[in-house]
Amino acid sequence: MSTIPAYVAHSATDALTLGTIERREVGANDVRIDIQWSGICHSDIHTVRGDWGPQPYPLTVGHEIAGVVVEVGSDVTRHKVGDRVGVGCMVNSCGTCTNCEAGDEQYCLNGMVGTYGATDRDGTVTQGGYATEIVVVENFVLRIPEAIPFEKAAPLLCAGITTYSPLKHWGAGEGKKVAVVGLGGLGHMAVKFAHTMGADVTVISRTLSKKEDGLRLGANHYEATNDPEMFSRLAGSFDLIINTVSAPFDVDAFLGLLAVNGALVNVGAPAEPLSLRAGNLIGGRRSFAGSMIGGIAETQEMLDYCAEHGISPEVEVVSADNINEAWERVLASDVRYRFVIDTSTLTK
Repeated sequence: MSTIPAYVAHSATDALTLGTIERREVGANDVRIDIQWSGICHSDIHTVRGDWGPQPYPLTVGHEIAGVVVEVGSDVTRHKVGDRVGVGCMVNSCGTCTNCEAGDEQYCLNGMVGTYGATDRDGTVTQGGYATEIVVVENFVLRIPEAIPFEKAAPLLCAGITTYSPLKHWGAGEGKKVAVVGLGGLGHMAVKFAHTMGADVTVISRTLSKKEDGLRLGANHYEATNDPEMFSRLAGSFDLIINTVSAPFDVDAFLGLLAVNGALVNVGAPAEPLSLRAGNLIGGRRSFAGSMIGGIAETQEMLDYCAEHGISPEVEVVSADNINEAWERVLASDVRYRFVIDTSTLTK
């Protein structure tokens, strides 16, 4: 085991502090990565603060990781020292169940191993990317194309794949009307993807405060839920709605915006239960669904798509000593649109 610097949460209420975590030695199929950039995801905050259940403190979070390979195991064939690589929301799975064999490791029937706060196959608790290094089995390490600016790559490993996957699965493209609910870290990526896929894109936000940004990022239209006419005016309009907001919402109201055969897909994960009237599904052969990141092959496909189409997130780089402040700004929706930690500042 090796000891490395990291920002650590010791409870659900205390601020993160600079400390250390342990990483395993590099095994035959492992890759050791010098982390250079680590994105801040709202999920990090939900996890540490116990919104999704108790956590194994002390805990280092962060599942948007970009760095450089510094060591490979004897049996590694996919990566070599010096490669630009990334690690997303998972670092292992059983590899043998039906879903893993289909390339849907995120839905592993035996439980995929999350990048932090999970029990890995060797029995250790995983620790995330607010750190200087990580050791990951090679099959869960992604190649970052040179065309993607390195400081902007990390958020693609969560915000990117979380929105790319459902847009692809539900057929966003030419002739389709897609609405994106929320213009935050996930929402702004959904807009970029849906636009380049050829869809007619509408952003639905609480207010029009980000309208200029939304249109600049590729939206054709921008609507606000504080407009009392919006839900009636846009009734039956959309083939697909991607809801990126991790907060309770009126499911029935948004189902009413769907055309026949339309789908409302949640990628935001509110802690509270949601309810709906079955008639709002039955009446238009509508669907209410969820989607969680993507498999490894699809994540690599997404990275290559971003390189080909010049897509990258809008980021604000912060130093490690500003992580707690950045978290407060995330909670206040005061970021456009993703914080990325310069992990070189962890040792300064």
